[in-house]
Amino acid sequence: MGQGWESRRRPPGRPPGNSEKTAADFVEELRAGKVSRGGYREESLRIHGLICAKCGREFDGKSRHLLTVHHRDGDHHNNPPDGSNWENLCVYCHEDEHSRGRLGTYLSREED
Repeated sequence: MGQGWESRRRPPGRPPGNSEKTAADFVEELRAGKVSRGGYREESLRIHGLICAKCGREFDGKSRHLLTVHHRDGDHHNNPPDGSNWENLCVYCHEDEHSRGRLGTYLSREED
C-alpha cells in the first residue's frame, strides 16, 4: 500500500519545492532589504505616480488596485530599475492596449 498524503506533507514553515529556506529566512531577508516587497509594480507606481498614462485618470489609496503596469516592449521580464519600460495603465486602458492587435487582425482578414 502506498504512503498517505500525511507522510508526504512538508514540515511547517518550509516552502514547497527543494528549497531549504524557511518562512523565517524569507522574513529575515525582507527585513534586511534583500527582497523587494512589491516588485516592479510598486516601483512603477512610485516612479510614475497613481495616474493612468493613457486616460489620465488619477487614483488614490483605495482605488490603486485598478492600476496595472504595462511593459512598453511587451517583455514582462524587461524591468529596468529606472522604469523606462513601464507605464501605469488602469485596467480598462490596459485591456484596450492588449486587445487592439487582436481587433486589428480580425478586421483586416479578407473574406473568402
